[in-house]
Amino acid sequence: MTIPDSSGFHYMMENGSIELPCKPEEERRIVQELTAKAESNLREGNLYYVVSSRWFSAWQRYTGQIEGAYPFEAHPMESQSPIPSNTGDRPGLIDNSDIVVNGGDNKDDDPQLLRTLEEGRDYVLVPQEVWEKLSKWYKGGPVLPRKMISVGDQQKQFIVEVYPLCLRLIDSRDQSEVVIRLSKKASLHDLYVKVCNLKVLQPEKARIWDYFNKQKHSILISSNQTLEDCTLQMDQDILLEVPMDDFGMDSTGNGLALVPVEPVRSPFSIAGGPTMSNGNSTGYSSNINQRGTSTSTYGDMEDGYDGFKPVTRGDRGGLAGLQNLGNTCFMNSGLQCLVHTPDLVEYFLQDYSEEINRQNPLGMHGELALAFGELLRKLWSSGRTPVAPRAFKGKLARFAPQFSGYNQHDSQELLAFLLDGLHEDLNRVKRKPYFETKDSDGRPDEEVADEFWRYHKARNDSIIVDICQGQYKSTLVCPICDKISITFDPFMYLSLPLPSTATRSMTITVFYCDGSGLPMPFTVSVLKQGCCKDLKQALGIACCLRSDEYLLLAEVYEHRIYRYLENPSDPLATIKDDEHIVAYRLPKREADLTRVEICHRYQEIERKPFLTPLVTILEDPQSGADIDIAVSRVLSPLRRKAFITSTTHSSRENGSAANAIDEQMECSCTQLEPMIQSAEEMEPEGMSSKELSFRLCITDDKGYGCRPIAKDSPIKPGRVVKVMLDWTDKEHELYDSSYLKDLPEVHKSGILSKKTKQEAISLFSCLDAFLKEEPLGPDDMWYCPRCKEHRQASKKLDLWRLPDILVFHLKRFSYGRWLKNKLDTFVNFPIHNLDLSKYVKSKDASEGSHVYELYAISNHYGGLGGGHYSAYCKLIDDNKWYHFDDAHVSPVNESEIKTSAAYVLFYRRVKPTSSGTVGEPSDGHRVS
Repeated sequence: MTIPDSSGFHYMMENGSIELPCKPEEERRIVQELTAKAESNLREGNLYYVVSSRWFSAWQRYTGQIEGAYPFEAHPMESQSPIPSNTGDRPGLIDNSDIVVNGGDNKDDDPQLLRTLEEGRDYVLVPQEVWEKLSKWYKGGPVLPRKMISVGDQQKQFIVEVYPLCLRLIDSRDQSEVVIRLSKKASLHDLYVKVCNLKVLQPEKARIWDYFNKQKHSILISSNQTLEDCTLQMDQDILLEVPMDDFGMDSTGNGLALVPVEPVRSPFSIAGGPTMSNGNSTGYSSNINQRGTSTSTYGDMEDGYDGFKPVTRGDRGGLAGLQNLGNTCFMNSGLQCLVHTPDLVEYFLQDYSEEINRQNPLGMHGELALAFGELLRKLWSSGRTPVAPRAFKGKLARFAPQFSGYNQHDSQELLAFLLDGLHEDLNRVKRKPYFETKDSDGRPDEEVADEFWRYHKARNDSIIVDICQGQYKSTLVCPICDKISITFDPFMYLSLPLPSTATRSMTITVFYCDGSGLPMPFTVSVLKQGCCKDLKQALGIACCLRSDEYLLLAEVYEHRIYRYLENPSDPLATIKDDEHIVAYRLPKREADLTRVEICHRYQEIERKPFLTPLVTILEDPQSGADIDIAVSRVLSPLRRKAFITSTTHSSRENGSAANAIDEQMECSCTQLEPMIQSAEEMEPEGMSSKELSFRLCITDDKGYGCRPIAKDSPIKPGRVVKVMLDWTDKEHELYDSSYLKDLPEVHKSGILSKKTKQEAISLFSCLDAFLKEEPLGPDDMWYCPRCKEHRQASKKLDLWRLPDILVFHLKRFSYGRWLKNKLDTFVNFPIHNLDLSKYVKSKDASEGSHVYELYAISNHYGGLGGGHYSAYCKLIDDNKWYHFDDAHVSPVNESEIKTSAAYVLFYRRVKPTSSGTVGEPSDGHRVS
């Protein structure tokens, strides 16, 4: 066995290790088995290790594991094609220096990860058993262990806590600061133990305060309550106080005058009367005993609210920003849009206690609605003082663990969860009745729609349903039996595709494998998220494919067939715009035939490959003569004497097959000749009894190792025969090779495409794309009740009933298993007078106006895996727009709010005036 020369191997030898490295494929097998075992036994406390993606990718290449699988997932193609045993050099020492602060040079026993890392892109997580193997084989480091924790109350999830909670401990005796790192699942008792060990104190002599924003909020009493339940945030301060004994000395013997830090007084109280911002009296000693540790009341105390008494808007109400608690701009942006929704402001500033549904199993026991309501009250009552939404973030993490931690998330996903959660927490229906939906069966749409809406309202009745939920009509048609199914479903928001992302234009050159026509490029439009099956279907229609034919897709690279695209479920995203894709028309009975693949090369000039490869078929070829006949047949459309007309002459001068499209279109749709003919029928003109008409060679599977063939050369039986055709002066004289030159790219990127990309698209075109009829995806088949089979039905959506608050989500992000993308296309959306009348199919006049005006926008700037969120919101009271960028709030002109960063749009219905014209929003404020 050859031992690769690597630094890792030398390191092992220098340290006396006699164990030789495993073979690459053996390493891969061992690691995959250990990973599978660990993943089948997930539990809280399991150890995982952080490994740099840079080093791990090198190991993946070395062991033949497909790079991009995270961390050991099977690639979709893995089961269909063998993985190469070794595709790279053996990596050296494990090197995590690129993901730790200062490159790990600070000699810290506990090196810290950079805060900007993204899982999968910058690092991977491997189980303890895998790390031990990798460390044994490669050594290196630094070692970065992390524990698995359980998050969420209702939906338990296991996650690896990559970033433990960092707290700045301030010692009130000397104002010294030290960073303490603990799991957010650690208890307050654990915190006291760590602090007292660090400061050499007895636990009973220490008092630790939640000192967020350098203000006392609550004393943290040693208990089993977790740091997460106390809503402690990453990098916040905690304050250590050591009370003096009877002799005026602290527990260390130092005579320090201890002056307690008094909480900042709030100028108002929601409940009435002067109180502190934390809702307690000023007495220092009484605070210690009065401060409760109940999770359910912590948020109430922090925000200073008492009960559900109506609250009046404060001076400059609605202009308070939200502090960023560590990548929470996504949350702040979504929240500002909701708290500036007039109907919600009016609702939550009143007494809504009777509406809380604590028994709903689909809700959050009312806690999410309470947390949101308290936060809204604070924002509308605190003037312009920024608010730290700690209590709300704590509730959010408990009920939606996907938003826990300190990574950037999606504001639309947060809004979807929040609207649904608020609805369930405020659902007026305590016991939901059961209804069995009926098929429309030809009944009038109005009757079916009203029936569905009554059923929905009987189970769902809340302020969110009242103002945010509409209804659309969904029509499914079976492609086999034409069964039509119509349903009317509720919606909370509309996710609109951007037309430039919904479809994709692709140019493919189609070749006739029987020599019945010239190659011809076809440009088709397909779904961007479609698969090869969709491309073949569109091409088949464009080129008039016969029922007894099929298309074989292939990528041509450097004049050779680089790969065949034979798997119909392969995503089209794997085909890049600058690639050259061809399609060969073959008979469906090709499985019984031999495929002949013909490449071309210059005979005189270094025998380099040129032109486009051709593919034809033969039935059981026996000798070189059969191959010669096949080559002659497939080249026959290129014979010069067959196309001496003014039209084709001009097309040949341009050297492009595209110029012959008009002439060939008629030919392509005519009846084709039989593809298999005998040697006697197809013998080339002038062919002697001993010589072939072409200079041909048989090559190996990779296209190398040419072996010249003669007329009687035996042909080894096989599925595919690869042939190299040497072009001489004779071939150039007889055949016009221009038709095989210069394949078009799948999508030509140039001046025209760049101009198109910069052009704006309208909100209406996005809505048209959303409502367009299209077939369901292969993973979303519909069960046809008539066929009793799952069918790829066509689906058509129509708007039927519109809500007072209409939310549009612009689908700028696309996520796949391997690909992610964001589109910064500018969408031109109306600010005033968005008229949707033509889209609404219901003729019920009682539904009110279909005209809307904009009042809030959630914006996203930057790319994937990061970026920044902010919000534009309109203050209805003063009819002005403001920019809410976390804690910073500033006025903005209405002319400036239309940007390519617009992500979620909030509209409200405009009420008709008494004269019948549209002039007022639904809350009575006039449109400017």
